[in-house]
Amino acid sequence: NTIMDNMMNLEMLFWAAKNGGNKSLYDIAVRHAEKTMENHFREDGGCYHVAVYDTISGDFILGCTHQGYADNSLWARGQAWAIYGYTMVYRETGDKTFLRFAEKVTKCYLDRLPKDMIPYWDFDDPMIPNALRDASAAAIVSSALLQLSKLEDNESLSRRYYCTAVKMIKEL
Repeated sequence: NTIMDNMMNLEMLFWAAKNGGNKSLYDIAVRHAEKTMENHFREDGGCYHVAVYDTISGDFILGCTHQGYADNSLWARGQAWAIYGYTMVYRETGDKTFLRFAEKVTKCYLDRLPKDMIPYWDFDDPMIPNALRDASAAAIVSSALLQLSKLEDNESLSRRYYCTAVKMIKEL
């Protein structure tokens, strides 16, 4: 499973549960977000592009990448999807576990962001500062931060997220 598939598709499940679907769709989305949180991330909050599971047991085997620089690197677009996804899961559930996780994955990204607010395609590309940039990742994160700033229960983080989003948008 890729980080994009895991996070971006959940919004449709939440929507369907609220708009004529049944509660099982909501429950599936929450369980999937929990499983992704458990297996798709390193200790620092950085995500793997792909989580490989045993097809028989369902056990997590390893985290790797097909689009980032390396299995242990921080691919900007994947991290952007994680920030957006966990912000959305918190919005839909109100479960502070997801808010705290959104904060963690956001911190991992923002701590490594260049001054101009547009990430390198992978934060660990050895070609930095001559590496490619990822404007799409910046757009995804700015959208997530605007939403997260409204949901955040820590006023200082709320202000930081809002101001950072505005800077990103201006730079874009």
